Amino acid sequence: MTRIDPITVSVIHGALETIAVEMGFKLMRMAHSSIIRESEDFGAAVIDRHGRGIAESTQSTPLQSGPLPGYVRGMLRVMKQRGTALRPGDVFMHNDPYGGASHGPDVGFIVPVFLENTLVGYTATAAHHLDIGALTPGSCGIVDAIDAYAEGLQFKAIKVFDQGQRVDPVWHMLRDNIRSPDLVVGDMEAQVAAARIGAERLLDLIARYGLETFEAACEQALAQSEELMRRAIAALPDGSWTARTFIDGYSDSSDPARRDLPLVATVTIAGDAMTVDLTGTAPQIADRPINMPFEGTVDIAVWLTIRSILLDTAVHGHIPVNEGLTRAIRIVAPKGCLANPIFPAPTIARFAPGNQLADTVMKAMAQIVPERVSAGIGNLRVMAFSGQSADGPWVHMEIFEGSYGGREGTDGMDAVDTLYANTRNNPVEDIESHLPLRVRRYELRTDAVGLGRWRGGLGAVREFELLDAGGVSIEGDGHQHRPWGLRGGEDGYPARLQLISNGTQEELPSKMPYRQMRPGDRFLCIGPCGGGYGRAIDRAPEAVRQDVLDGLLTVAVAQQHFGVVLDTALEVDAKATNHARALLRSTSEAR
Repeated sequence: MTRIDPITVSVIHGALETIAVEMGFKLMRMAHSSIIRESEDFGAAVIDRHGRGIAESTQSTPLQSGPLPGYVRGMLRVMKQRGTALRPGDVFMHNDPYGGASHGPDVGFIVPVFLENTLVGYTATAAHHLDIGALTPGSCGIVDAIDAYAEGLQFKAIKVFDQGQRVDPVWHMLRDNIRSPDLVVGDMEAQVAAARIGAERLLDLIARYGLETFEAACEQALAQSEELMRRAIAALPDGSWTARTFIDGYSDSSDPARRDLPLVATVTIAGDAMTVDLTGTAPQIADRPINMPFEGTVDIAVWLTIRSILLDTAVHGHIPVNEGLTRAIRIVAPKGCLANPIFPAPTIARFAPGNQLADTVMKAMAQIVPERVSAGIGNLRVMAFSGQSADGPWVHMEIFEGSYGGREGTDGMDAVDTLYANTRNNPVEDIESHLPLRVRRYELRTDAVGLGRWRGGLGAVREFELLDAGGVSIEGDGHQHRPWGLRGGEDGYPARLQLISNGTQEELPSKMPYRQMRPGDRFLCIGPCGGGYGRAIDRAPEAVRQDVLDGLLTVAVAQQHFGVVLDTALEVDAKATNHARALLRSTSEAR
């Protein structure tokens, strides 16, 4: 293949990234639902004719953009089995979690791009949809699905436009089998439009440079990204390091095989290559949906974590994101474990386990490059509210934030989506203007902190009240196991969830199947706090004082755990602080 100059490679790859970003923004602006418009739970990507990712939308979640090349490969495998061909004007719908998709509600729409009659690539969008026709309303919180068929509609390379003509029976089927069809189908139509815009931009780019130059630039960009990752891996010592964390599973189950489930990651470095082996991870749960698709969830969790640690953009600047970054990393997971389930094991609730898997890889990497990682993260929760109003059914999906652990030189981020999620929650104003919900509280948690020289991030406290009768289902994790501390930092604090109904308070587990609710019922959601980094007695006294002034710590906690004594004017008493820290240090050394 023709070799071209690096400036042209950079310009073409930059143009590809711009196309992906434009697709993402167009989708946001055309979307009907807040999960896309506000939470940005969508992805967009440009894929070459071989099914390799060459650019992705950087403003959205990696868990949506990253899997899109797998969607295309899964679609092509199905088409090969059926003996069908791609044609100009075709558009396909795909959401098979055993065929590249992240999970069923993340529906992909794929546009094959043709230059005259020659296939030159694909543009694709994926987005989380608020209902996919599953056994209960909403597309999250379906934590009791017994198999893949209970999780909603399955689309395997379904043609929704045939040579430019809308395939009406497919769209009729969607409307007839999805709650809130105007909302969901409207989002799907926005995805198609955004992917088609990307296809137009891709053809414009190829017309400008010519197909030969374009494909040569893509090959060189992939090779450059691979070289960046291989150099980063080669700078690490050879060897193997293992980490283990746990997910709650179903903590209210009487079956020990369903709760406190281990996730294990062994990272092995050999020269410029890395293997991430998940052997030791708990077996799949055949009739509960916390299993994680190997392609579409597990691979993204691993790749994103490694990329974030070894090629941090804060250090390295802009990194071209394409499939070349993954070539040096091999992922191994035994068939039949949580990280590589066997069909028809359900997978729809894979979100929190996948995030914890990323945290497990982070913990393994902490043994190699502790100065580049954060301590343990506080995991996320998704709540699906739904009901029936005079205008028809309504569904709302609330992504409830986690928090990061502390890291070298910086406290953990408070109340944010963590690791591979990167979505946003919904503004209170948006929720209350569209839905029969009231947000009674929204604040940072102040009763717990991951103690450390750099403290763990604080969780949020958010309280929801139902104004009309409805139902709620909950999908989350992190109620039973504390986020891990690092380098002498203390573990963080788990999440909690309370149902307040008719004057009573009920402590809930991290997962709750669909449950009917009455007007006035309230959910008090208490977010997790990330682990601390470094010893708490080494935290700068002024930083402790500032936390007290901000209302994040009490004066008593500042003295008891950080050894910082404040006077009545809330100034640091240096002499008393030195004495208090000496006592804490001697107590710690005596243990």
